[in-house]
Amino acid sequence: MATDTSTNPDSPELREEHPTGWLVLTKNESVSKIVDALLDLPGHREFNQSELAEYAEVSRQSVSRHLDLLLGISVIEEVENTQPQRYRFNPGSEVSKAIIQLDAAMNAAGPVDA
Repeated sequence: MATDTSTNPDSPELREEHPTGWLVLTKNESVSKIVDALLDLPGHREFNQSELAEYAEVSRQSVSRHLDLLLGISVIEEVENTQPQRYRFNPGSEVSKAIIQLDAAMNAAGPVDA
């Protein structure tokens, strides 16, 4: 008997079509590395795409590919009147606040053996 995956909430296909916010943010390892680098940068530090790629230890292409996502969820913001375009972490956005809170909670929990 075949299972209809379109109505099964546990189906990978449905999860891909309607991912949770968590999955959207962490789906790509490079996004996780970029967010981790943003958390480590000094407050309001400005950077361009190449600098962010260097900080995060990912390719410039990875930064470029995920820039719209990070801007769209307001984790980063454009610095006005900069050429080439510069950006900065936006700690005041709701998503950034949640990321900062999660980071603090994980740090408080201490090391966990994987």
